[in-house]
Amino acid sequence: MIWFLVEIQEKSIQHHCGIVGLFSKEPDNLPEKLFYSLFSLQHRGQESAGIAYQKHESLVAYKDLGMVSTVLARYLEEKRESQLGIGHVRYSTKGGNRIENAQPILVNCNKGEIALAHNGTISNSEELKNQLSQAGSIFQSTSDTELILHLLAASREKDFTKAFLDTLSKLEGAFSLVMLHNKRLYALRDPQGFRPLLIGQENGLTILASESCAMDILGIQNYRSLEPGVLTIVDSQGIEEIPFARQRKRSQCIFELIYFARPDSMIFNESVHMARKAMGEALAREETVEGDIVVPVPDSGNSAALGFAQGINLPLEFGLTRNHYAGRSFIMPTTARRELIVRMKLHPVRQAIEGKRIFLLDDSLVRGTTSRSIVSMLRDTGAKEIHIRLTAPEIRFPCHFGIDIPTKEELISNRMTPEEIAKEVGADSVRFLSIERLAECTKKPDSFCYACFSGNYPINVKK
Repeated sequence: MIWFLVEIQEKSIQHHCGIVGLFSKEPDNLPEKLFYSLFSLQHRGQESAGIAYQKHESLVAYKDLGMVSTVLARYLEEKRESQLGIGHVRYSTKGGNRIENAQPILVNCNKGEIALAHNGTISNSEELKNQLSQAGSIFQSTSDTELILHLLAASREKDFTKAFLDTLSKLEGAFSLVMLHNKRLYALRDPQGFRPLLIGQENGLTILASESCAMDILGIQNYRSLEPGVLTIVDSQGIEEIPFARQRKRSQCIFELIYFARPDSMIFNESVHMARKAMGEALAREETVEGDIVVPVPDSGNSAALGFAQGINLPLEFGLTRNHYAGRSFIMPTTARRELIVRMKLHPVRQAIEGKRIFLLDDSLVRGTTSRSIVSMLRDTGAKEIHIRLTAPEIRFPCHFGIDIPTKEELISNRMTPEEIAKEVGADSVRFLSIERLAECTKKPDSFCYACFSGNYPINVKK
């Protein structure tokens, strides 16, 4: 029997943030709708949550460290009517986990009241911050989001939309955002479309969200991806779209499909589940080892394991169960404690795997410490062979566009061959999906960024 193992989260690749924006033609309980949409995006960030919305003639915001169900449960207790609101769940790709970095950020400046929520990384942020600091700006957080607001306030353009377009012209990197100002909802994706953002409409409600699952929970089925490099403005007059950058080659983040997004979501006009299933099928087509069963590392390996099992004509067995209430292994300070968290999080089903040759399917391999823990656990449970199969190619380069990938030196694929990795983690074999086969699993292969695998960055970066 064989398992396909996809590595569980260690202190490695982590989520982007998740954002939501709402506009209602008629007053509605938008804070409650923001709660449900953000709850659907909880997988994109678990460090903090917050919302901002129009209350009478002013904007109000509430945010804190913690999960949506804890931080924002107050908005389920009573009705708060509004026509505008935005929300955010955060994983700190830039800046630490501190309350100052929680979003949305609400300010009152020379351009009026502004609330902003942002997903991604401004790659030239240090240069811009230095310029602003020299001019007298004082930063209270370490997030890129505050930088955008400082640039907006510093613009000499009098008209707000022109000032915002002026600000956008200075930004480089991978980002999407939603913003409130003067009873209008603003939204955009970066010119190359690294980060996803969708727009949907139904029954007088317009919603913008990082993934379609945030729309599904509100019963909105009519949605599309925002075009990169186009500023979208939603108000009582309708929707206005203003290009703010020339057309560029798209560089959509492939890890959204491999790992980040929820499997039931549509992003980049692709079904996440079907893309992952195709990745598993692609792995199966090149398989030369014999095995007995296919086992996913839950939950990110589930869809790929289904495709692999069907492709290789072996039973799919849920031989690992997941405790969803365990802490995250990447926040533990030592390897020993991270390994303990792995055992708290995952538990093998002895009756399913004992004596079997297993294909263990997962999304990616970064440092290898978590895989070593899982393999050891499976050996102890009686697995005869363990063959790790990964839907991501070998990760050899850090990401400069919002993914929390370790330094080049920490990436195990920079130090070892797949055969050496297998020996290091205790598996019988380790194989990765190639970049070429991965690209074939998407509808538009040339529209994705593969830089963390190839080192070919779509934007000039300081390496």
